[in-house]
Formats: sequence, structure tokens, C-alpha cells
Amino acid sequence: MGEMVEGTAAGVPFVAVPPVDPGAPAALVAGWHLMDAPASERAMADAVPMAALQAWRVYFGLPLSGARLPEGGYDEVFRRAGEDAVLNVFEPVTEQAAGEFPAALAELRERLPGATGPLGVFGGSAGAIVALEVLARGDAEVAAAAVASPVVQLAPVITANERRFGVTYSWTERSRAVAARYDYVDRAAELTAPLLLVAGADDDIAVREPAAALHAKLGAELVTVDGMAHEFPPGTPGAAGVDAAFTRWFARRLRG
Repeated sequence: MGEMVEGTAAGVPFVAVPPVDPGAPAALVAGWHLMDAPASERAMADAVPMAALQAWRVYFGLPLSGARLPEGGYDEVFRRAGEDAVLNVFEPVTEQAAGEFPAALAELRERLPGATGPLGVFGGSAGAIVALEVLARGDAEVAAAAVASPVVQLAPVITANERRFGVTYSWTERSRAVAARYDYVDRAAELTAPLLLVAGADDDIAVREPAAALHAKLGAELVTVDGMAHEFPPGTPGAAGVDAAFTRWFARRLRG
């Protein structure tokens, strides 16, 4: 693997890994990590290196994580989520990350040698929402997308978190509108690039069923990784499964 580049692009923290042949034109594959493991840009690069691709692989840091944690760190993020996970976490993270992507992409196209080829986007869990939102908005020409542990409908995930943490989420008109906006089964027609869905066989039904519904509605490719739940930390079989699926997908879709 070539030397990793680390820095910020248009204010967005990232790490980037060069293509197999640094002297040749390359695709650019950009994505976002999970809020669970792998929960940072560096951890996502370690978990899903896609090392065989003739592509720059760029891993962006999500808002409210890593270098952009608020004062109080993760305790403050959890506090905000406890008050209102939809309005205090999912919406601001997704809106900021999707909104800042075009400027960051334009800067990286200039900075990364040879990164002139087609664009792929990817993400995991909360990062998958960002990737799908970027794809749906159409602010950048995306040739292919891939999402793992994919949150393709937000509302069922909020219900799953109620079970997981023993809490009750109080829906409001505004939060229901946000959840409706992050329903990519309903918005499937806006996802115009080829899409790969990678789901853990042991993930919550709140993730697996919507992914299957989007697969059926859109004709997207669906890969199930045996033994994987929602997280896929670096070095685990789940991470290896996601990496293999992403690598095959982008190698096939980002030629030229």
C-alpha cells in the first residue's frame, strides 16, 4: 500500500491512499465511516482498504467525530443523542457531510496526483446515509456507490436504538419529516448510479429488512456477509467481507 496522505480538504478531515500504480490515471473512491466501529477515517481505511484498486481511496471524517468532536467529546455526543438522536445527531451529521462534499471533492481532484477518473462513493451505517444522500442530491457525478451495514431508512433504526438502549424516542412533526427525508426506499428513483448493498447476516432486522426492500425496488446488488453484525472493526472477518465486496464492485464499475 502506498503512503497515506492525511489532512483537510475544504475544511473536511480525510485520509487518502494512492492507487496501485501512482503514475497512471486513477479513479477516486470517497466515503464515510460508521459511528460504531470503524468509527474514524483512519479506522475505516484500515478496515476497508480496497488495496487492489487503481483508485485513490479517500476516507472522510464525519462531523461530531474525530477532530470534529464537540467540547466534551463522545460524552457530549451521547448527551445530544439522548435528547434527540434524529435532530441533534443524524440530521446535522448528514446535512453537513453531504453539503461539504462537493468542495472537498473539487480540492482533492486538484491535490491528488492522477485522480481524474470516475467517482465512487461509499459509507457504513451513518456514513452510508451520507453516501446515499450525496448520490440522491446529484451535486457530483457518481459512477457507482457501495454501502455497508446500510441505514437506508432512518425510522426503523431509531426503533432499534430504543430496544438497544432501553429508551423511548419522542417523535415530533419535524423529526418525522427528517426521517422521511432519509428514507431511500421511498427515494429510490433518486439513486441513479449503480448501487451495492452489503449487509451483515447478524445485523438488526431494522437494517436488513430495509436493505432488502431497496434491493428489490431498485434492483441494486445485495451481498450478505455471514457472521457480521452491524460493526466491522479492522482485522475482523466482517471487515474482510466488506472490503472484498467493495473492491470487486468498484473494480468492475470504475473502469476508464
